[in-house]
Amino acid sequence: MTVGSRHASERFAALLTEGGMEKWAQRLKPKPDGLPPHIPGGTLISQEVLERRWQVLGLPEATCAELLDSHTRQQIGRYLQHIENFIGTVKLPVGIAGPLRVNGLYAQGDFYVPLATSEAALVASYNRGSILISRAGGATAALLNEGVSRAPAFTFTSFEELGQFLGWVLSRQDDIKRIAESTTRFGKLIDLQVSVEGNHLYLILSYSTGDASGQNMATIATDAAMRWVLEQAPVKPLSAFIEANFSGDKKASAQSLQGVRGKKVTAEVVLPAELVREGLHTSVERMVEYGRLATMGGIMSGTVGIQGHFANGLAGLFIACGQDAACVAEAAIGTTRMEATPEGALYVAVTLPNLIVGSVGGGTSLPSQRACLEILGLAGPSHAQALAEVAASLCLAGEISIIGAICAGEFTRAHAKLARGKQP
Repeated sequence: MTVGSRHASERFAALLTEGGMEKWAQRLKPKPDGLPPHIPGGTLISQEVLERRWQVLGLPEATCAELLDSHTRQQIGRYLQHIENFIGTVKLPVGIAGPLRVNGLYAQGDFYVPLATSEAALVASYNRGSILISRAGGATAALLNEGVSRAPAFTFTSFEELGQFLGWVLSRQDDIKRIAESTTRFGKLIDLQVSVEGNHLYLILSYSTGDASGQNMATIATDAAMRWVLEQAPVKPLSAFIEANFSGDKKASAQSLQGVRGKKVTAEVVLPAELVREGLHTSVERMVEYGRLATMGGIMSGTVGIQGHFANGLAGLFIACGQDAACVAEAAIGTTRMEATPEGALYVAVTLPNLIVGSVGGGTSLPSQRACLEILGLAGPSHAQALAEVAASLCLAGEISIIGAICAGEFTRAHAKLARGKQP
């Protein structure tokens, strides 16, 4: 018997001891009757609707005041078209990492990066990495590619019908582009790819989206194009769906490293050996040794991409700056590489092919999030590309710092001290 099956048997036996099968069967049985009232109002945001929602919840006034404080009440109009069933706001601590010097194609200068998190040691780590990068002259960052995709799918009775439909679609690409772009002032259809599986057809439409992260823009444009195709095509599919899980939206996927979704950025820095010793309390050789070991660990565990903790910095940045936090699932895919230079310095590079970020639209207009973008100096139009380069440089800072802490034996001590106020 394996350890897993033994554990399962012991757990099942414990459940029987605690009440028997009849008790657990009753607890697990569907119970459709006696539902409490639903939350009223939907997209409406007003003082009256807020009071009705809190009445349904039936919680103490003190609980309401924590989420619906006076400042939030004064700004409720700012949350329209950002939330449904609105009841208040959640306040997270925001810390600053930096200065982070970035020498990018779009981002040029020293940036103080706001990070929203409740995880102690996170801001300290990114702050340390940012300062080290800046002392070395800054991160070189380059936005390599852009594109946001949506992948509708169609089913047919046979491959023959699929082929006829596909041939017609490929002959009408100019029309599809015109229809899709008619829904947006900023979006452009830049590519249309095809994948066939039996009698299933997937179309992958990729868009440039200007300064917006572009998820909704791509969806609305694709929907318009898809409706036109269904109306005009001489062969009608049995069924059609606006998205069939081929775009990589909000999930890690093998195709993430093969192209771009959002913005693809690479960032690099060379840290002199003395700076590694002084700032990280370790050596270039030990950092490179750890990099080899961690790369093999990632390969053997089957991770998509090889990196330490992109998600930590990106989640903090996304929440602070009004980005779609769920996109961290795909944005945090990428690679970290470390090498010793012939001069004995440490070369570190990160590449992130799926940075879904924007400086306009979505949550970027919310009060606190707009303020965080203003701290960066990247609020409003013409800043999305720079924001992506800063995000990649932030990830570079985080990789340097966390790997340095592990190599120096300081990783546990830092978390114990900063999260618990004591040495381990």
